This record gives sequence, C-alpha cells and structure tokens, in this order.
Amino acid sequence: MSTPLPLYEPPQRPRIWALSISRLRELFFDIAGEYVERADFRIVSHAFEDAVREIESAGAERPDVVLAGGSNGAYLKTRVSVPVVRISPTGYDVMHALARARREGARVALVTHGDAPDEVRRFVAAYALDVTFASYHSAQDAESLVLDLRDRGIDVVVGPGLVADLAASAGMGAMFLYSRASVRAGFDTALEVAQATRRETVRRQRLDTLLQHLRDGVVALDAQGRVELMNRRLASVLGIDPAKAVGRALLEIAPDLAGSLPDTDGDSFCTVRGASYVVHRGPLASNNATAGTVLTFQESRAVERLDRTLRARQRVQQFSARYRIDDIVGSADSIERVRALVRRYAKSDATVLILGESGTGKEMVAQSMHQLSTRRDFAFVAINCGAFPEALLESELFGYEEGAFTGARKGGKAGLIEVAHRGTLFLDEIGEMPLSLQSRLLRVLQEREVVRLGSTEPMRVDIRVVAATHRALTDSVAAGSFRADLYYRLNILGIALPALRERPNDLLPLAAELLRQAAVREPRLAARVPDAEAAARVLSALGPSLRRYAWPGNVRELQNVIERIAVELAEVDADADADAGVVTREMLRAVAPEIVEPIVRTTKAAAQTLRERSRHVEADQIRAALAAHDGDRDAVCAALGISKTTLWRKLNAGR
Repeated sequence: MSTPLPLYEPPQRPRIWALSISRLRELFFDIAGEYVERADFRIVSHAFEDAVREIESAGAERPDVVLAGGSNGAYLKTRVSVPVVRISPTGYDVMHALARARREGARVALVTHGDAPDEVRRFVAAYALDVTFASYHSAQDAESLVLDLRDRGIDVVVGPGLVADLAASAGMGAMFLYSRASVRAGFDTALEVAQATRRETVRRQRLDTLLQHLRDGVVALDAQGRVELMNRRLASVLGIDPAKAVGRALLEIAPDLAGSLPDTDGDSFCTVRGASYVVHRGPLASNNATAGTVLTFQESRAVERLDRTLRARQRVQQFSARYRIDDIVGSADSIERVRALVRRYAKSDATVLILGESGTGKEMVAQSMHQLSTRRDFAFVAINCGAFPEALLESELFGYEEGAFTGARKGGKAGLIEVAHRGTLFLDEIGEMPLSLQSRLLRVLQEREVVRLGSTEPMRVDIRVVAATHRALTDSVAAGSFRADLYYRLNILGIALPALRERPNDLLPLAAELLRQAAVREPRLAARVPDAEAAARVLSALGPSLRRYAWPGNVRELQNVIERIAVELAEVDADADADAGVVTREMLRAVAPEIVEPIVRTTKAAAQTLRERSRHVEADQIRAALAAHDGDRDAVCAALGISKTTLWRKLNAGR
C-alpha cells in the first residue's frame, strides 16, 4: 500500500519580511505592531545583494512576501523567487514633502527611483514651483546624483530613504518622501499578496497531490515541449526521476516516445517498455490561451478491464433471482428436507448439483439458495446448457473478443461467467453440455478464471456454481458422454428434488398457490381469488383427481393445467352461475382430459420410465451424501432418514 502524500499545511499566519537599511526601517518598526495579529512580520536590516542571500538561505522559514522601497524593491523584484511589494509614495506624500522642503530651503530637488510620475510634474508646473527633478536606478547612481545636486546649489533633497540619508551625509537638507500612510498601504498590499499566495500554494499542492494519486500517467508540457509537471506514475513507467524531468524536453528524457505521441488533440497508441498505452493529448490553457499540452498515459489492459467491468455491470440488472425459499410450497418430509439443505448449503461457496425430474423446480431451489447466500446482492445468471447449439453456447458462456469470429460484435462481448462475477452461475441441464465444452468448464471450476474466445489473457472470476440435471450423470459418465472429472467437481454438495407424485398431499396447496398467482395476472379473477385460501376453496373438489394423476411433467405440468382453469374461470359469470365459485370435475375434464381419464398404456409406460429415472436420481443423491460425509454410511442414513438396508438397496437399484 502506497503512503498517502501529505497536503501542504501553511503556517497559521503569513510571513512578511520588511527590508531596509535606511530611515524607512523606523517606519517599519512603528507600524509593524498594528499587524502582529494578522501576520508574522520580520524587519530585516539588509538590502540589495545581502537581502537576496538572506531570503534564499531562509529555507522553510523564507517569507511569503517581501516589502521594500525604492531601488531596493526594484532590485529584489528581479532576483528573488518570492513576491516583492514596493512601497509607493502617494500624491499627498509628494506635495506634503515638497511643501516642507520649501520652508527649509529656496532650491529643492525631487529625487525618485525611475522617472517622476507625470501627475507630480503637472502639479509642480501648475503652481510654478521651483523644483528640480532627478532620478536614479541604483545605489551608485543615487550617491553620484546627490553629490551633483549639492554642487549645483540644491538646498533640500526630497526622496526615499536611501537618497535622504545620502543628502544628509552630504550636508544638505533631507526630506523623507514616504509617510506613515504610504507605508501602511504597503503593509496592507503585502498582507493581501501573502494571503493570495498562500491560497494559490494550497491549490497547487492539492492539485499536485491529486495528480500523484492518479493511476494514469500525466505530464504537462509548455509550448516548447518542456516538462512543467510529471506525476510519479508516468515517471515510474519511463524510469526517470520526476524532479529531474522538469524543464527538460519530454522527447529528450524519453526518446522512445518519438513518433508515438499524437500530433493534435486526441488519442493514439504507444509502447513503453513492452507495455501498450492509450495516450490522450489535450490543451493546457492559461488566460484563455493555449500555453502548452497535457498528455495522459493509460495502460491499454486497464482500459480493456474497465470496459469489461462496465459491460458486465450493465448486464447485471438483467440477471437477478426472483424466487425465495418461502416460494417453495409443500409440507412433505422430502420438501422439508430440501428446504433444510438449501439453508445449509447457502452458507457455503461449494458447487452444488441439483438432481430432479423436469419441472420439479430446480431453478427455484437454485435461486432460493442464492437469495440466502452472501452473494445475494450480485447477479444470478442462469443458462440452459441444452438450449443452445455448441458454438453459440461457448460464446454465451465464455464471451469473445472483437474479431474472434465472423459476425463477432464490435468491442467483443462478456460471457455469462464474467457477468456472474461475485454472484451465482446456474447451469441448468448440465448433462446436455457438449463434451468439447466440458473441459473448458472444468478449468473454470478448478482455477476460477475464464478466457474469452479469441483471447489469450485469463480473467479471474469469483463465482458460485450451481448445476442441475434430470439425467443420471453416472450413466452418462459410464457411456463416455460426460467427463468423470467434471462430474466429481460438480457433485460436491447434492440436492435431490422429489417428483410431484411422491408428495400427493402437497398437490392441492401447490395448485392453490399457482391459481392465486394466475389471479394476480388476471383482473377478472382477482375478486374471486384474493388469496391462497380462497384458491383452495375454488379447487377443493379436484383433490382426488389431482392425486390420482402421475404428473410426468411435475410442477410445470400442474402450472399449465391451473393456467387453463384460470382462463375458464375468468370467462364464467359468477353472478349468473351459482357454481362458478368452485371448479368441477366437468370443467377439469374440459380443460385437461388427461387428468380425469388418463390413457392407461401411456401412463404405465411413463410410470416405468419415471421409476427408472427416480432410481438413478436417488442413487446419485446417496452417492453425493456419501461424498459429503466422507463415506460414513451411518451419518448418511441419519441425514436421509433411511436404514442401511434401504441405503444398500437404492444404491444397487440405480446401477
């Protein structure tokens, strides 16, 4: 885990240094006390080159802003890396200083750093004042200028601290140009600049922290292609020190990128140290003008993985479990045992094999197990392995890359195994899966990874597999149509569902629940069949007929019969027919004659087939229980509620 980068934490108060070696220092001392609550002021007795050395050697204690006057401020402005605020005299300062100077001498000179402001010249001309204007650009200029003014007979010199001190040393009258108001204004400006600088520093530090935490590589270039900023991710990819990259041309420090970067705003691909990257180029704007370029480097494999994840998430909404354990209707001991196993197996991630005849509710049991598991918030993906041609089943299960075969979707497609990531994959009719795909499924179960068609990159998946079949898989293994290793991988936990004819007392309650569900979908029945109790009254006369029938199609067949009854009931006018509230044997004969008058020959043949299937299913269930209890037959007999004799007989009957 990477150590988080600390955010910039500025001091509680901004640091401001006031620098002067002249009489300006006295005003600094007088005024600094007014700002002690808002800033950390330090008055430094240095100027020019000495002041530069003092500032640059301060390290972490360096000032946020420097305050200086005249030539000292101009000198520092071009030589230090911190903002410099120059104290500027106001028009009132100049007029007041000139008025005082006229009282002390007849000939007055106004000396400024740089040319005197035009408004001051206009003021002097308007009042016909005898004032000599002079300017200097450095300390040496100021010294020679003051001596020249003395030789020219000037009595009083008005100027900044350096000039005033030089004039006094030369025996002339000296009038300090700055007032308390102008120095106070300089302090206020310095404080505002310091606060703005601190805010900008915090903003830049936060931005830098954000860039350093990005998973993509980022570099900002100036208009000449030189690096202004590079995050650690890209520096690591290029194998360089990001601090040493600043100020150098990107193609100089990474010559392998030559010819790979996009020439205009947009995307391109490049290879760095054997890895492929998607490079995006965008403008780096400053003051509404393009001042450089921003390049982002995103590893192509990460883009592909993200694309797969997004597609899988978009499909998750289509795959959800609708049934819960309370939807399994019945009070027979065999059904109670199924519910108990569902609750127990839901706590495990082991693969489950559900055995049962067609129509016994294998998917309902699988969905109920998913709803009780820790995977309930993720996808429940069901696929009927016997409903697809072999080629289509392979692409549906494992997915494919773009161009894997003729007609492949652009961008490829995530398989159902990927979609089931962190959820449950239900493989219905697993016994119908083609032998060629069984080995690929076995690898998924063993390694928990899947490879798309046309790809060589395995993808990790976290899935719980539930399989179901109506076949006796042991016979398929013996016949060579089902892999023995896949069978043992699937048959870790087993659930055998009883046929509907084996629990006759559940027929009427189950039929009543199915009629209630049909009434919900049919508004004309809603008033007559508001709940399962009312549905049971409507079907009460059908109990003997329902129990006599063998139900080869199990619950699915019963549901079909109840749907026919619901359609007939909806057409009956309950107000005109007093018997409309109860389904009669005649109505049942009309909608399902096979129930009332079954064909003996067909029923006998079906019963024989079903008995054979039942024996195989029971034998598979017993073998699964033996595997679950490590071959302990006493434990298996106790779990299944049978004797050892029955156990031996059923095992041999299923061979």
